[in-house]
Amino acid sequence: MKRAIKIFGLGLAVLISIGILALIIINTQDLPSYEVEPISFERSDSEQAIERGKKLTQMLCANCHMNQSTRKLTGQRMKDAPAEFGEIYSPNITQDKTYGIGNWTDGEIVYLLRTGIKRDGQYAPPYMAKLPLMADEDIDAIISFLRSDNPMVTADPTPDTPTKPSLLTKVLSRLAFKPFPMPDQKIPMPDTANVLELGEYLAHNLECFSCHSADFKTNNYLDPPQSVGYFAGGNQPLNRDGKVMPTANLTPHETGIGNVTKGDFIKAVRFGIKDGDALAYPMMPYTQLTDYEVGTIYDYLQTIPAIENEVQRAIYD
Repeated sequence: MKRAIKIFGLGLAVLISIGILALIIINTQDLPSYEVEPISFERSDSEQAIERGKKLTQMLCANCHMNQSTRKLTGQRMKDAPAEFGEIYSPNITQDKTYGIGNWTDGEIVYLLRTGIKRDGQYAPPYMAKLPLMADEDIDAIISFLRSDNPMVTADPTPDTPTKPSLLTKVLSRLAFKPFPMPDQKIPMPDTANVLELGEYLAHNLECFSCHSADFKTNNYLDPPQSVGYFAGGNQPLNRDGKVMPTANLTPHETGIGNVTKGDFIKAVRFGIKDGDALAYPMMPYTQLTDYEVGTIYDYLQTIPAIENEVQRAIYD
């Protein structure tokens, strides 16, 4: 018996030593890299596409990439990223050929947005939003805007500040979070006349479900309704002071939006006003959306399973 215990103890010590060694090696390395698949892509550059791309970029990209002083997408310190992920900076995505994405091909941008893999093969960690389910037409719109003459994206030679990912980020990027596959067929736009179809599309592709489900770590980005606590809130993003801001339950339960009118929901989403008070960051007003678009999100949310989850709103001095 003593011999068996001794052998077990030695085996456990070896496993622990191997685990520690593996962590040391991972910590000395950068984020994982993957093979980059060449993508052929031709953008439309139509006025309509550029205008829609501006709308999408303001809602999906600007919050992380916009310098609040210059109003250009030259990157910034992401103070709302959890400290355990490291010291995170968003990169310059203006048209500058040295510090921005001026030398990137459209296909390389598409590949990054779809899969999370940069043109050098390095994986963009989970705190960068990916768009695996977005319609091809909307992807085209975003790229058309990024190539436009809008002051937000015209070339600006602001160097990136290197991100310092933590050991946790490096481990998660190898074990838990993987690149998404490129779609193997065209993704069409939703039927804008179909209220539920449009509402579901917006709720998923504007990342609403990502914040308002249980936890970023248990979200299913390829099949959002399979996310743990789908739209039941309780996730814990941070504000710009690093304080936890639990997200609201948006299911049709009475602890969610079961007793909220469509008008009040529209006011909260578009203008950031709830019960007469301003909603706090990271919930931003989506003024780019129309009443109709926000209304379709509300209508879609009325069709999902109601989950009881009372979330207390965070209020800080």
